[in-house]
Amino acid sequence: MGKDKLILAGLQFFGRHGVFAEEKAMGQKFIVDVELTLDLSKAGMTDDIAKTPNYADIYAIVKNITTRQTFNLIEALAEAIAKEILAAYKIDQVLVKVRKPHAPISGIFDYMGCEITRRPKG
Repeated sequence: MGKDKLILAGLQFFGRHGVFAEEKAMGQKFIVDVELTLDLSKAGMTDDIAKTPNYADIYAIVKNITTRQTFNLIEALAEAIAKEILAAYKIDQVLVKVRKPHAPISGIFDYMGCEITRRPKG
């Protein structure tokens, strides 16, 4: 397994995810981090964009899922993002973190979130 990583951190989107009807109706901010683990040596040695996943394309995948779909759970949102990235790229693994800074919980906190790591099947 490669030890190199492509990292997209702090991607912020307005989404309509949550268990409560108000969350789906009003929406809120979600913050997503994505780490792709793969061998980046060919890209590094050749300086060729064709030898590495394109950041803009990965961003578009995360944006489309976060803003155009609706999930009850941030775990399901993270799973959908991971699945789409794994389908689009030949990588060793993907880590997806989803943060929900305005979760409807009475208390003081920075965010509620989840982190998943997925690998290609097979």
